[in-house]
Amino acid sequence: MRITAIEAYQVDLPLHEGRYSWSGGKSVSVFDSTVVRIETDAGLVGYGESCPLGPVYLPSYAGGVRAGIAELAPHVIGADPTQLGPLNQLMDARLKGHPYAKSPIDVACWDILGQATGQSVCTLLGGRYGETVTLYRAISRDAPEFMAAKVAEYRTQGYTRFQLKVGDDPDLDIERIRAVSRQLHYGDRLVADANTGWLAHEALRVLQGVRDIDVYIEQPCASYEECLSVRRHCDHPFVLDEVINDCATLLRGHADLAMDVVNLKISKFGGLTKTRLARDLCVELGIAMTIEDTWGGDIVTAAIAHLAHSTPQALRFTSTDFNSYVTVSLAEGAPQRVNGEMRASDAPGLGLVPRSDILGEPVISVGSPTHRA
Repeated sequence: MRITAIEAYQVDLPLHEGRYSWSGGKSVSVFDSTVVRIETDAGLVGYGESCPLGPVYLPSYAGGVRAGIAELAPHVIGADPTQLGPLNQLMDARLKGHPYAKSPIDVACWDILGQATGQSVCTLLGGRYGETVTLYRAISRDAPEFMAAKVAEYRTQGYTRFQLKVGDDPDLDIERIRAVSRQLHYGDRLVADANTGWLAHEALRVLQGVRDIDVYIEQPCASYEECLSVRRHCDHPFVLDEVINDCATLLRGHADLAMDVVNLKISKFGGLTKTRLARDLCVELGIAMTIEDTWGGDIVTAAIAHLAHSTPQALRFTSTDFNSYVTVSLAEGAPQRVNGEMRASDAPGLGLVPRSDILGEPVISVGSPTHRA
């Protein structure tokens, strides 16, 4: 089987809540997502998606996704999409870095591999653990009482995991964590995610101020070294996210006892192939994981569901359903939240049928497409 055509589509994904805010005054109202369509000479078509959280969260941006795809596509034409290892080697040889641009190509090829073998991507990634995947809800940064009200609202939708956006003034963040904690029920979990927003001394003040509260502390500072320093003074479970970019950092963090949980974002690692490697390393080392991505719609959510559902439950801390945050549906067959949980499709591949009226016309087209969804 050979890749004969690659197309990319740009889709705006507005938020139901109107705006998503996190540390440093950063916010996004409409997410700029890129959907990749890969066609083969066997008539199989696969889809992937990459959606950076704006240009100021990680070293990635929406325009970079499409520029990277345009750079890679001519080299990927003619490759076998079912040979994921060689395909990733080829992409790395032709474009250094920029994993977020490679991710939708890799995911689309997993979609094709599943269709070619008649298996779901979940099965190909290791098999299904349990019936569903537990989800968290991100609570956009706002006044303490408003964030507490949002947690109460999302609890009625079945969520029991909440990721609270902090990383602001330490006194205000202490109020936020305390206000939200009063809304929690038995069995709920609360994560205070600073998204690198605190200096080390500010993080230590917050830790002291919430010492009596059951809360996870996520990525308090910008660098690994700062986070490790804070970790060594922390009585709470500790999560690393933005500084976890590859398996080498995972091994370093494990050796340093730097975290209890890691956040694995599919596009940050470059797709399912490399994120699966990181996932399997975490399983071997006994590190719990949040499995997700930077943002996205139905196709990203499907990829998250397949990777999370193929992860042993004991090490699956949580995941999220990005398609429920946005007002636009990209595909039929995507996972849907039910009582704070979702499940990966049993259908071959990702199990999706993209909506051609939403995708519109491609902004990139390389090769010889014969038909479109």
